[in-house]
Amino acid sequence: MVRSGIIRLKDAQETSLSPESRFDLTYNAAHALSLAALRWHGYRSDNRYLVFQCLEHTIGLTSNLWRILDQAHRKRNLSEYEGDTEIEEQLLTELIKATNEVKKYVQKLGPIK
Repeated sequence: MVRSGIIRLKDAQETSLSPESRFDLTYNAAHALSLAALRWHGYRSDNRYLVFQCLEHTIGLTSNLWRILDQAHRKRNLSEYEGDTEIEEQLLTELIKATNEVKKYVQKLGPIK
């Protein structure tokens, strides 16, 4: 999961890709890294929202960064279920920044138990 998240996050920073592709890659990177943090602590969840919500407890992520992931989750749902695929550049930039922070914390945890 960590490897997948890191690869997707790296690919998402390729500016030649469309904003929609970059958003999708970054969102899925954030989810993979967040799920890895949850599993490192011995928990599992099938709910994407809960995986992000637990970041405050699993890696100590600040609420301002967690809120960006929450915004991205809502945007992902709009895209996935309602076809609203327009991605604002500011949200994408903030999502990449937040996901890089999650990556930094997760890499400090070490291998998943």
